Amino acid sequence: MRAFTLAASTLLLCATPLLAQDAAGHIALGDAARCRRNAQEALTHFRAALAIDSLNYEANWKASRVLTDIGKAMPNSQRAQRDSVYAEARSLAERAVRVNGNGADGHYQTAVAVGRVALTKGARERVRYSRVIRDEALRATELDPQHDGALHVLGRWNAEIQRLPGMTKFFAKTFLGASIFNQASWENAESYFTQAININPQNIYHHLDLAEALVDAGRPQEARPHLEQVAQLPLGCDPQDPQYKQQAAELLQRISR
Repeated sequence: MRAFTLAASTLLLCATPLLAQDAAGHIALGDAARCRRNAQEALTHFRAALAIDSLNYEANWKASRVLTDIGKAMPNSQRAQRDSVYAEARSLAERAVRVNGNGADGHYQTAVAVGRVALTKGARERVRYSRVIRDEALRATELDPQHDGALHVLGRWNAEIQRLPGMTKFFAKTFLGASIFNQASWENAESYFTQAININPQNIYHHLDLAEALVDAGRPQEARPHLEQVAQLPLGCDPQDPQYKQQAAELLQRISR
C-alpha cells in the first residue's frame, strides 16, 4: 500500500509540470492562430488552456481579447449573441486582474471588454461605464507606461467623450464629476493616440483611430497621412486589420471629395 502511495505521489508530482506545459503550449498555439487572424482557432486553444488551469493569467486575458475580436466581427443581427460574447470577455478579463492585479495586460483588457459591453448600452449607461474604462486603462499605463494598447484606450476615451451629444455631455459631467470630464479633449485624444503610434507604429488600429479623431475634430488634412499609411502597413495579428484597412480607405475617400 505504501509503495502504491509513493508511486501515486511521484506520478502526481511529475504530472504537475506537464499540465503547466500543456497550458503554456495551448497559449502559444492560441497566439500563433491569432497572428494568422483566426480568432476561432485561437479561442479554442485559450479555452483548452483554461480547462487545464482556470486561473492562468495569460489564458484569461488572451481569451478575453480574442472574444472581443470575435464580437467586433459579429453583425447587429446577432446582437444578443454578441452581447453574450462581450459579457464573457469582461468576466475573463476581470478574473485575470483578480489573479494578477499587477499585470498591465489584465487591466488593459478589462478596459477593452468593458468598453465593448458599454457599446451595447444606451448613451447614459455608456457614460457610467466610462469611469471604469478610464480607471482600468490608467492603471495599465501606471504598471507599464509603454503599453500602447492602454494608451490607445485612453485616446479613444477622450475622443468618445468629445463625440457625446450636448445633453449626454451634461449628464456625463454630472456623473463623472467636472474634474474628470473637463480633462477630456481632442488634444488629449491626439496625444494618447500619438504615443501609442510612437510605441507601435505598425499597428493599423492606432493610425485609424487617430485619423478618425482628427476628422471629427475638424482637421481632416492632418488625418490624411495616417490613412495613407494604413494602406501601406502589413496586416498584423489583429483579426480586424482587413476591416480597419477598408474603413481607412473609405474615410480617405470621403475626406478627399
